[in-house]
Amino acid sequence: MPKCCDPGSVRSDITLKVSGMSCGHCKEAVERSIGVLPGVSRVEVNVKAGKVEISYKPYEANLDDIIQAVKDAGYDVED
Repeated sequence: MPKCCDPGSVRSDITLKVSGMSCGHCKEAVERSIGVLPGVSRVEVNVKAGKVEISYKPYEANLDDIIQAVKDAGYDVED
C-alpha cells in the first residue's frame, strides 16, 4: 500500500486553549505530559497565548487522551 494511503501515516494538527499556565515550568509540564502519548509527534506550548499546538496520529492517540494529559499535568482545557 502506498504510504499516502496508509492510515497510520495520517496526521492531525490541533490547537488547544489551556488555562493556568504562567511560566517555563508550566510549559515543560504540559509538553512532557502530552509528548509521551503514543502517536504524538509535536507539542508546542505558548504560555503567553495560553495555547498548545499538537501534531499526532489519530490512529494512535485521540483527543480525549490528549485533554486528559493536560488535566493530569494540572491545567484545564477551555472550550
